[in-house]
Amino acid sequence: MQKVLFVCLGNICRSPMAQAIFQNKITQLGLEDDWECDSAGTGGYHIGDQPDHRTLQVLKENKIDFAHKSRKLVISDLEFFDHILVMDHSNWEDTARILEAKKETISMVLDYDPEAEFTDVPDPYYGNIDDFRLVYKILDKAISSFIDHLDLK
Repeated sequence: MQKVLFVCLGNICRSPMAQAIFQNKITQLGLEDDWECDSAGTGGYHIGDQPDHRTLQVLKENKIDFAHKSRKLVISDLEFFDHILVMDHSNWEDTARILEAKKETISMVLDYDPEAEFTDVPDPYYGNIDDFRLVYKILDKAISSFIDHLDLK
């Protein structure tokens, strides 16, 4: 079984959205028994909280049901997960520090989308619902590219 972890700052917006998108795509491919997926935050601001209500709204708009409790990234994640994908350069630095890992073991999620207009997935937390919809589109494309990169289709 392969395991992927998505990481952002608070684990209530971008990384749980990425987790839900990935799980949905894997299920559509009939590979849910071959993959385990989770998400975490580099900060412990929202431990135990549900994803932001706007995250859940955008997922629902895209017909994805999702339940998650926020958690903080821990050092054992480095050994457990095969793929660690972060949302932005700050997350990348913080993840490497927390996991005491070489930066080469951590990927930027947008590195898998050669047509990405951004280098970082923007944090929609202080924005409005349209910012969350934009993040969904960005992540949906990048995760499809990640799945293509893994040659799962």
